[in-house]
Amino acid sequence: MAKFTTLYQHGTLALLVPGLLKGTLAMGDLLKHGDTGIGTGEGLDGELIILDGKPYQVDGGGNVNVVPDSFNMPFANIHYANYSPLAELEDVSQDDLEKQVLSLMHASNTFFSIKITGSFTNVKTRAVKKSVPPFKTLAETAKNQSIFTRDKVDGTLISYFSPELFDGAAVAGFHNHFLSDDRTFGGHLLDFHLDKGDVSYQLFDTLEQHLPVNDDDYMKHDFSADNIMDDIHNAEG
Repeated sequence: MAKFTTLYQHGTLALLVPGLLKGTLAMGDLLKHGDTGIGTGEGLDGELIILDGKPYQVDGGGNVNVVPDSFNMPFANIHYANYSPLAELEDVSQDDLEKQVLSLMHASNTFFSIKITGSFTNVKTRAVKKSVPPFKTLAETAKNQSIFTRDKVDGTLISYFSPELFDGAAVAGFHNHFLSDDRTFGGHLLDFHLDKGDVSYQLFDTLEQHLPVNDDDYMKHDFSADNIMDDIHNAEG
């Protein structure tokens, strides 16, 4: 069914590079396109993870909030969850896990999502504190981030894999967000170790790319002067 093989994306990571951080889509409108996803708020206001149709924000102070339909975003991914089991994994680092997923999936030239539920250790996440206009570049804004850690935590990882040929529209490779089962911890994942977890996957054959054409700053910006690739990878790493 096309409903389950379509990844909807609002904005691009590239447009964040020069500081086009204005919220151009409301959460209520995003949720018309799926029930599972990730993203960030206006001014890089925290890190989002959407589970079972409920949008959670990990803000710059580490608080987990459920955001309203009026919450605005410059960038987000969302889809309707229909995951299939891939593997049960134990005692694997982030790098090893991602390598195993790619080896099992044979899908590095298309988009897919993975969902991992289980027990994690040595978890490091981040969230950026909201900035206000006039917005600075992604590189400058991302410096104002907070790092959060947990030695051991049960939770859910939602990740989107983007193929190399779409680097810029998204970040090539895995883009991982996390939310603990008790809804007190999460964010953009920087590092983790999976003690034990169930890994499931969902393959997409369609990318529905939505651009903020009603935003004059976006429509008039000249991206040729921006160092898009380096800034994206530095900020997302």
